[in-house]
Amino acid sequence: MHTESIEQWAHDHTFGQDAKKSGERRTLMVIFITLATMAVEITAGIWFDSMALLADGLHMGSHASALSISAFAYYYTRRHASDARFNFGTGKVNSLAAFASAVMLVIFAMVMAGESVRRLISPVSIGFDQAILVAVIGLMVNGVCLVILGGRGHSHDEAGKDADHENGRENRQEACSHDHHHQRPRDHNLWSAYLHVLADALTSVLAILALLGGKYLGLNWLDPFMGIVGAVLVARWSWGLLLSSAHVLLDMEAPAPISGEVKNALEAVGDNRVSDLHVWAVGPEIFAAEIVLVSSEPQSIDDYYALLPKSLGIVHLTVEIRRCGASGCKARWTP
Repeated sequence: MHTESIEQWAHDHTFGQDAKKSGERRTLMVIFITLATMAVEITAGIWFDSMALLADGLHMGSHASALSISAFAYYYTRRHASDARFNFGTGKVNSLAAFASAVMLVIFAMVMAGESVRRLISPVSIGFDQAILVAVIGLMVNGVCLVILGGRGHSHDEAGKDADHENGRENRQEACSHDHHHQRPRDHNLWSAYLHVLADALTSVLAILALLGGKYLGLNWLDPFMGIVGAVLVARWSWGLLLSSAHVLLDMEAPAPISGEVKNALEAVGDNRVSDLHVWAVGPEIFAAEIVLVSSEPQSIDDYYALLPKSLGIVHLTVEIRRCGASGCKARWTP
């Protein structure tokens, strides 16, 4: 009698998180550029006795520290991807780091707004030439970093990682091309790093406009006013990141289009009806699902797996099947 080993049905829960992401390499490049700029500005500030250069150099240091959270999250996720203590892998470390970065952005916006209000009430003299030089340098560096980070992290090279289903079969997840997949960042961690650089770039642009207005038009109040405008925009961006990362951390339901596609795919065959459905994110654009199916003629588990579109990114699926009598099932489920 032939017996099958239980090992052939076992699978890990790395879900591709053990591979080095392009976002990690890009974040490290940005940190290196930021630290190099910091060193140059601090050295120049000390050499030329420029407080503006020195202050911006120290600001670059804090900026590098914030980006280091993202870099560490990538490293931790990759190194601990096979740790059995994480029920669904380490994908959520990505969102946890993004949440922490978003909190830092909120604090940065509050400090910026507070200092701007203080300067509106008690104006201070501004060294326009030096300040404009620092703002231009900062804008150039941030522009390079934004190009490197490349936006919201919709990098298709990170889509399509190998993933194991509950029955141990490996399935290649296709790149997500649906519109609803592009309504939120693929990689919260990369998006948080991008937001930090974008916030700094915005601050530089607003500072340049305000400083030019102050130098040539005598509108000194523009400098603190632009600080308030920048703080409001940064707070708005960070709030969006807080919500999207918290959504993953709290195991909230996946977007309705994804759950809807799962339900429609399973109910398209026979008299299958979904009586209970839960789909939630376990990492960047990867999902787990628990489903209760009711049918008068249940199919095999493999058949149900095959019905789900690969593009949805469902890497862990649990199906509970309930059988009902033919007449009772139709009476209950037929529209």
